[in-house]
Amino acid sequence: MRIICQKDLLVEAVSNTARATCAKSPVPALEGILLKAEEGKLHLTGYDLELGIVTSIEAKTEQQGELVLSAKLLLDIIRRIPGETVSIDSDEKYLATIRGGASEFTIPGLSAEEFPELPNVETQADLVLKQGVLKSMIDQTLFAVATTDSKPVHTGSLFDIKDSCVTLVSVDGYRLALRREPIVSDLATRFIVPGKTLSEISKLLREEEEEAYLVVSQKHIVFRIGGYYVVSRLLEGDFLDYNAAIPKISKTTVKINSRALTEAVERTSLLISDRLRSPIKLAVTEQKVQLNCSTSMGKAHDEVECEVSGETVSMGFNNKYLLDALKAADCDMVKLEINGALSPMRIIPLEGDSFLFLVLPVRVKNDD
Repeated sequence: MRIICQKDLLVEAVSNTARATCAKSPVPALEGILLKAEEGKLHLTGYDLELGIVTSIEAKTEQQGELVLSAKLLLDIIRRIPGETVSIDSDEKYLATIRGGASEFTIPGLSAEEFPELPNVETQADLVLKQGVLKSMIDQTLFAVATTDSKPVHTGSLFDIKDSCVTLVSVDGYRLALRREPIVSDLATRFIVPGKTLSEISKLLREEEEEAYLVVSQKHIVFRIGGYYVVSRLLEGDFLDYNAAIPKISKTTVKINSRALTEAVERTSLLISDRLRSPIKLAVTEQKVQLNCSTSMGKAHDEVECEVSGETVSMGFNNKYLLDALKAADCDMVKLEINGALSPMRIIPLEGDSFLFLVLPVRVKNDD
């Protein structure tokens, strides 16, 4: 193989495909990127058996061929190598020489035959979404994906598609995040995408108005985003019945500026650390929300004006869970719906049902 390509194109392609490689693996090929040189193109593939990312860049191909190179080493070299172009040569023993400017590196590679084959998924588009819409849906729900494997199915987000609407749901046992968007489709299906995959997809979504194409099979999903082809396994299992988990009634409704409340929670959280954990006490009075926190470092009090209807209520929250939900709201005003001190609090928009965040309260001592 012998190719010459633009350095900036190669750096971007390698850094993105490297996200689908293993940092350490007993199978060396899984730590590498498959490079395949064809006429006028260099194809790059990263695949860790769960997530695969494929892309192509323009290249001057002097000799076709393919090999696998360490993703980390390749990226470190091409980021630092001088010059605007990079050349990569490899011989029959898979020894690769990388040149840029006056710099030259020779590193060992592996045969392409050692690289695992990606799952074959039909390439018709099951679902088409604007990239900006898909990115906001992922970003507004990813924070609530479970990070422990106590219930592996909740380490991903549920896509629930029916009635010309796609609903994305994440849940981790302490909170729930839901984002809903209308679509032009009569598709009806449900599938669960790993949180890691969605995190990488979010990084690739850039062109707001450009379209992203999703193809779903029984065990895999493919995302086509710009020049990238991303394939991921789906998670199997019974996802939480999210409709049953969401309270249907509320005794207290609060209309409040989300930025003002977020800043008040952040200020009150200054006394909380990993070592000094304490809930934030949130008290809804007639026309304000009062926040209190007490740790061995001291006491904090803050308050935010708001519009309240219904009963007054006082409850405690994990400050991080509350902040994550408020920041994900991404709008000026939100509505807090509460059905008692020990019932989950709903955070929803003033109008419509585009998002819903559910935060479970924590018990607090009534000592102040």
